[in-house]
Amino acid sequence: MHAGKTGAALTRRSLLQATAAAGALASARVHAAAPAFTPDWESLIGGYRAPDWFRDAKFGIWAHWTAQCVPEAGDWYARNMYLQGHAQYAHHLKTYGHPTQVGFMEMNHRWRAENWDPGALLDLYVRAGAKYFVALANHHDNFDNYESKYHGWNSTRIGPRRDLVGLWAEAARRRGLRFGVSNHSGNAWHWFQTAYGYDAQGPLAGQRYDAFRLTVADGKGTWWEGLDPQDLYTGRNMVIPDGFTDVKAAAEWHAANDGVWHVPPPAHNPAFTRRWFLRCRDLIDRYRPDLLYFDNDGLPLGQAGMDIAAHFYNASRAWHGGQLEAVLNTKGLQGDRRLAVVEDVERGSRDDIQPHPWQTDTCIGDWHYSRSVFENHQYKSAATVLHILCDVVSKNGNLLLSVPLKADGTIDSDERQTLEGLAAWMARHGEAIHGTRPWRRFGEGPTVVKGGAMSEQPATPFTAQDIRFTTRGDALHAIGLGWPQDGVMRVQSLAQDSAFAPGSIDRVEVVGAAGSLPFQRTRQGLEVRVPEGLAGSPAIALKVFGRGLA
Repeated sequence: MHAGKTGAALTRRSLLQATAAAGALASARVHAAAPAFTPDWESLIGGYRAPDWFRDAKFGIWAHWTAQCVPEAGDWYARNMYLQGHAQYAHHLKTYGHPTQVGFMEMNHRWRAENWDPGALLDLYVRAGAKYFVALANHHDNFDNYESKYHGWNSTRIGPRRDLVGLWAEAARRRGLRFGVSNHSGNAWHWFQTAYGYDAQGPLAGQRYDAFRLTVADGKGTWWEGLDPQDLYTGRNMVIPDGFTDVKAAAEWHAANDGVWHVPPPAHNPAFTRRWFLRCRDLIDRYRPDLLYFDNDGLPLGQAGMDIAAHFYNASRAWHGGQLEAVLNTKGLQGDRRLAVVEDVERGSRDDIQPHPWQTDTCIGDWHYSRSVFENHQYKSAATVLHILCDVVSKNGNLLLSVPLKADGTIDSDERQTLEGLAAWMARHGEAIHGTRPWRRFGEGPTVVKGGAMSEQPATPFTAQDIRFTTRGDALHAIGLGWPQDGVMRVQSLAQDSAFAPGSIDRVEVVGAAGSLPFQRTRQGLEVRVPEGLAGSPAIALKVFGRGLA
């Protein structure tokens, strides 16, 4: 988003010299029809096309898992535990101690993943219909969940003491899943600056939190000996000034400064950007992901993100004999820049069929594990997830669903219930999702879905009158998002003399079941009596055959 503004000390030339360009160029010479990508929008836009595996997959599952799951208090704990007045600050004070003495780095030490069984989890995800799996490589808390060559604060040295990304990748690929990683750490340099703050009020007012005072020398004889806390907390980039004596005023300062999301790279700290680039390149080269997700509007950290995008695409071609199999997700792109990646719409949708593949990501609860979400039974149900999935797929999109893990590496009973509900539906109706393409219109019905981020929940719930369409081969799928009260599913778009379906309708089936269903076609719509055995199903997928339908 801020291409070419990485700071005077970080030029495009220096980063390009750091890439493994020779291998990519060698691949390009072998496959002359596909010239190597260069790190600019023109090259990315002109050379990228979403691979078929992604267009066919439609549904992926994401493990949004870091030490922020240890407190079981929800997302953004590493930032909010340093904001006096915030509920997560109060939780930390009560449970672990004051952040002047017990900072977030201690949560990394407490993270053990002692009951984690990636194979068993992925078996469940496969049954739930996932065709790709994404592991979180690092979050805004700046900790790498892999054997990081350039960052000592990683899961092989601290906490789990295992290569989490590597083990996820091995288990996923053994089950035939495409594998992805998500990288969120490009925002760490400002997001984590609350750790350098202080209480504005109370007995410890004005005393700086742990990040402000800790150095590598302080680690002698501790569990973090040899590591520099400043490498984790990213350094004093945007430190709140002394003198705040009001909690609300201090929180407002953070929101207006280090809490601003769409910012250029830190010009005063090119070392952070340089290290981020090396860490991300190492992640790509070491694990060869099919998908790389950036939690950014545009590409992260200006030219550094652009360099990574070109490197990822060139590396994918080298891995796959010249075939580009890579998917790069980022957000908030405008105009033709959307053609350079597979754009992601966080917790949102589109209001119509998109000409190019896209993705939405959402979570069944909070992004990081929250005990209160479980205890209050606030997860998305299988029906809610399926309705989102059907709506997104009908508009040429994919759904990436986060299922937060507890710190020990397990999921709770309510999460499992949602996944089992997905598995039951996918076992019968998955053909209407996987490998499909959009029809002439995405659907019909009274429920309005607004396009854009953070808009996934319609104002009113989906109903049996809401229909979503997909095609596969010579069949049209009409998916009703509920059980019709009288047992008759009515599809107005397939009425006699319909402009969308002017041909004949010869046969109607339920997806996943043999045998035709009774139907009639009137000027009001196609009326199909659906089997009573499907009563209560969150969605009913019909398979319609006829002349000129698909």
